[in-house]
Amino acid sequence: MHVYESAEDYLEAILVIGKRRGAVRSIDIANELNFSKPSVSVAMKKLRESGHIEMAPDGFIRLLPSGQEIAEHIYERHRTLRDFFVYLGVSEDTASADACKVEHDLSDETFEKIKAHIRRTMGTEDGSF
Repeated sequence: MHVYESAEDYLEAILVIGKRRGAVRSIDIANELNFSKPSVSVAMKKLRESGHIEMAPDGFIRLLPSGQEIAEHIYERHRTLRDFFVYLGVSEDTASADACKVEHDLSDETFEKIKAHIRRTMGTEDGSF
């Protein structure tokens, strides 16, 4: 299932905000990503039309199964890459920024090799730190 990088960012933000706050509204996404409310509204409409999210009458946003799958996929990549970069000695801020850039473009093959390397060197079962 292919979606654009910006859609992945929005879905990941919904997931992260939901984990942190429990409920997600468009203004929360705008604040999280430093985007304008109108830009977020347009994106939410597209994500709703594509079947990735649903919006309740009270304005709360919920990931649908396809959106949840994409968000979790991107979020796993982000966390793994950020932690790996920090392990290599990169500062947390730079590691997080670099992970945001890389998480979308890295092939599945390369990502799986990074996780396998982490498993071998760190002794973890799932490739996480």
